[in-house]
Amino acid sequence: MKCFERLVMAHINTIVPETLDPLQFAYLPNRSTDDVISIALHTALSHLAKRNTYVRMLFIDYSSAFNTIVLSKLINKLRILGLNTSHYNWILDFLVGRPQVVRVGSNTSATLILNTGAPQECVLSPLLYSLFTHDCMARHDSNTIIKFADDTTVVGLITDKTAYREEVRDLAVWYQNNNLSLNVTKTKELIVDYRKKRTEHAPILIDGAVVEQVESFKLLGVHINNKLEWSKHTKTVVKRARQSLFPPRKLKRCGMGPEILKRLSSCNIKSITAWNGNCSASDHKALQRVVRTAQYITGAKLPAIQDRYTRQCQRKALKIVNDPSHPSHRLFSLLTHVKRYRSAKSRTKRLQQFLPPSHKTPEQEFALCAPTPLFPLLLLLLLLSVYHICIVTLTIHSCTYYLNWADQQVLPHIG
Repeated sequence: MKCFERLVMAHINTIVPETLDPLQFAYLPNRSTDDVISIALHTALSHLAKRNTYVRMLFIDYSSAFNTIVLSKLINKLRILGLNTSHYNWILDFLVGRPQVVRVGSNTSATLILNTGAPQECVLSPLLYSLFTHDCMARHDSNTIIKFADDTTVVGLITDKTAYREEVRDLAVWYQNNNLSLNVTKTKELIVDYRKKRTEHAPILIDGAVVEQVESFKLLGVHINNKLEWSKHTKTVVKRARQSLFPPRKLKRCGMGPEILKRLSSCNIKSITAWNGNCSASDHKALQRVVRTAQYITGAKLPAIQDRYTRQCQRKALKIVNDPSHPSHRLFSLLTHVKRYRSAKSRTKRLQQFLPPSHKTPEQEFALCAPTPLFPLLLLLLLLSVYHICIVTLTIHSCTYYLNWADQQVLPHIG
């Protein structure tokens, strides 16, 4: 059945445009949780570079988002998106009348027939949920709603408090109209304010309940605090990396060869310690100590974390450059006459350090990877052609002048 679901999903993807919900990063090729973090932080830091501004981030939590989808509303949205009758009737028949039981040991509960929601273990369910929530978008230009499946983040760029509060109210109304239940107790708000003269920020209310304001929040595995510093996240990363070194230690005592130990250590800590671009010097040293410990265990030379970070940034940037539908594609603009990307402007050092790799803009780092423009090549060929024509012309004139001079010198003697 899952193979048939994949066929249906591939057919639906050919009907639905890629730009339907550009800020939904789940279940799509060339999209990951890294995009959610980077776009949210880039949006916030770009706004914080302006004077007398601050940012409010609202991290929304749902209660059983997949299980509360109203099928009638889903079918109406699929019809609006262009699916024909046979498509959404098949989807409706697929979701309606699902038997469900609970088994604990040898005990089995009575069968319950479900006619709402989408089962999370199915192939089609993530796509159907994304289509169901595709119209959940920001109403104001100063706000951004970023989604990864049911993890929703509202980034409010505050110059006027009214737009952000209206956005939250409209969002709560949208959830009620679509039968999605907000878990206000788990919904948190993070305020990033670098102003010298700060004022007390009034809390946000959702359905009469106060949303808790926190100093740090874990978004998709990354700890973000209200100073946008990375010490807490680095400590978590170092702890995970040290735990990953336990199997190589045991295998070394059992006589495992250095080549296998090197590959095992690289697989265990490579994805963990590659995150280091914007951390402080002390945090960078803590991550490098993990790499040195891995080198001691394996007895082999491992690449530095900064080099690994740079390579991964280059690989990520190339994917974004080659994907025009990616939301970050607009950040890379190619210069007309030079084989380089345009450098991103950053008024503050905070924003400049955020751009990968550390202390460099992506355009500066990935300039050598840029495709060569056609116009400069044609211009170069034209200049070379003109140069060769000039050389040949000068040579011919020189030879003609020399022959004329020789004739003038020789003819009088002959006469």
